[in-house]
Amino acid sequence: MQAVETSPTIHRAVVSDRREPAPGISVIGLNAPLLAARTRPGQFVMVVPPGGEQVATAFGVYEAEGERVSLMVIAVGPRTRELAALPVGSALDLLGPLGNGFDLDPLGADVVLVAGGVGIASLLLPARELVERGRRVELLYGARSATSLVDADRFAEKGVRVTVATDDGTHGHAGLVTDLLRARGAAFSGIAACGPSPMLRAVARIAAELDIPAQLSLEETFACGVGACWGCVVELDRKSRQAPAFPHVAQRAGSPEFVYARICKEGPVFWAHELRW
Repeated sequence: MQAVETSPTIHRAVVSDRREPAPGISVIGLNAPLLAARTRPGQFVMVVPPGGEQVATAFGVYEAEGERVSLMVIAVGPRTRELAALPVGSALDLLGPLGNGFDLDPLGADVVLVAGGVGIASLLLPARELVERGRRVELLYGARSATSLVDADRFAEKGVRVTVATDDGTHGHAGLVTDLLRARGAAFSGIAACGPSPMLRAVARIAAELDIPAQLSLEETFACGVGACWGCVVELDRKSRQAPAFPHVAQRAGSPEFVYARICKEGPVFWAHELRW
């Protein structure tokens, strides 16, 4: 896919609703009409909590429709706990939309989405758009246990077939979500995935074995979110259309074939076959 230049804006958003679909996980609805209109599937925002540390945190945009966007927040530290507990009516600043999202057209007519844990938050928007385009869509969703599964019903409501895997076998397939992909991947024309790096590496290997195009949304902690600090790089094929425009700076030492690409700027979504992990 080609890297797309975006024009991120600071949005003053107001919390319109909140819910807790699983312990420690909150979905925060925000009134942000301009952001909702501009966000493409797979893009993210940098969020500044209204109090405490004034350090932004990255979140994939979970929902974007009408005047509302939502973020899925996992409460693991002071900033995320503050965001997860924000009451309705609270205001906060968002910078976005940021990054390059999914390029859905090349994935074909039968698309499988592969989600690991909170990677589910980056796949609802592409699922909705694919269904609206008349594609057949299935979600393979993996989590540690049944209590960690979040919003699988939201995908089913949009016409997505959902198959679940849990590490402890408390729901669905007992084992890794990539077991399901390996067993059934040949039935699909394209893959879109988001989750922890070990899962994404496995998805990339399976896609290569089956000769199926795959796009991976990489999870990373961003310091700036706009490509300025070069703290979130990944090795990428120099011939990729997402390669940085200044390869003499981004070139991997001693290798003319690869360059360093910023996950927050050139990504977070990359073609699996162009990554050099």
